[in-house]
Amino acid sequence: MMVQMLLDGVVAASFITLGVIGLSMVYNMLNFPTFAQGDHISTGAYIALGLVALMGTAGSVAGLSFGWPLILALVGAVVLNGVVALALDKAIFAQLRRRNASRISLIMASFGVALMLRHLIVLFAGNEPQYYSFAIQPALDLGGVRITRNELVSVFVTAGMVIGLHAFLSRTWLGKSMRAVSENPALARVNGIDVNRVILWTWVIGAGLAAVAGVLIGLVVQIHPFMGFELLLPMFAALIVGGMTSIYGAVLGALVIGLAEGITVQYLAPEYRQAVAFIVVIVVLVVRPNGILGEKA
Repeated sequence: MMVQMLLDGVVAASFITLGVIGLSMVYNMLNFPTFAQGDHISTGAYIALGLVALMGTAGSVAGLSFGWPLILALVGAVVLNGVVALALDKAIFAQLRRRNASRISLIMASFGVALMLRHLIVLFAGNEPQYYSFAIQPALDLGGVRITRNELVSVFVTAGMVIGLHAFLSRTWLGKSMRAVSENPALARVNGIDVNRVILWTWVIGAGLAAVAGVLIGLVVQIHPFMGFELLLPMFAALIVGGMTSIYGAVLGALVIGLAEGITVQYLAPEYRQAVAFIVVIVVLVVRPNGILGEKA
């Protein structure tokens, strides 16, 4: 039972991780938490659904419930979700930055963007849950531990993207520029880094990760317009637990919150997941006010 509970927690953490990384990147680059990150998850999932509908759902890869159409749709969703994020930045957030808008103005603008994206999805796709595939996938029995192939895909894809992101941030010029801008934008600009370009790439990468998260959730559970909004509180909890100033802390926070949710579902009920997640937040903040990997003020 303990192994099953931990595995369920890791699966839950895989959904949170990619979303909270984007949330952390935006916070560290632009110094405000964006409420639109959850709805970028929903937008990416529905873009992929639309592309799958155009290409068809035939085929299967390695015995999974999906084939190449969904894989290609995922790539398209990453690109198009990034385009959506860029358009929103140009139309809204860039204008506010030019006017030196306050942090609360940026936060409220992101809240408005979140509502707009959510209700556009409802307008064009409706309120009913959607699925990438209606194929029934039996769970694998691994020594008494049950997990579906799609859940395994979610865990391994998330792990691979976290490793890839680490390599990107530590070895590429753009990744190093992002780290420099997050630490000191003024100094980065003096050293010849195009801060505006870095900000644009931050939106693109954050939205791309959100699209992947949305597709993974759709594979394991289902797609609906409020899926990203429902994930927003766990993402903020993970960001706070891990440390607002650390992307790696955000990943660790997602794992902590995911495991807390797995324990809650096992011993209490699914309805208590978010309550327990925020109890974890309170406990961590009492011990580590800046989060597990957060820097001291």
